[in-house]
Amino acid sequence: MTELVGLIVAKYNFWLYIILMMIGLYAMIAKNNLMKKLVGMNIFQTAIILFYVSIGYKHGATLPIIQGDHGGHGTHGAVIHAAEYINPLPHVLMLTAIVVSVATFGVAMALCVRVYRRYQTLEEDELRIRLSEK
Repeated sequence: MTELVGLIVAKYNFWLYIILMMIGLYAMIAKNNLMKKLVGMNIFQTAIILFYVSIGYKHGATLPIIQGDHGGHGTHGAVIHAAEYINPLPHVLMLTAIVVSVATFGVAMALCVRVYRRYQTLEEDELRIRLSEK
């Protein structure tokens, strides 16, 4: 039992991401209001972005900036150990994912506004009824 508690405490950030993902998934599946589904999707995306940023972190590592002369190779024959540096790729990819999620959220909100103006509701059940009547 203490091993399980130790595992949960050691990886608390992953458990928080899982909880956030489940809240977002629940909102996307269980809610009938389109805005609530949209907010659930945004929570889900945020949890995934936080997860990738956290796995890109390396304790005790430094930024991948090699200091030295600007001429030649800049290290004067010193050996570079890749394990001492943080990999910036996950962080860069998540910056792109943030931009995509903001754009997706904006377009989806604009669509929700258009749907509301036309049908005066954002509830899925009412929209299905109104669309089947036409």
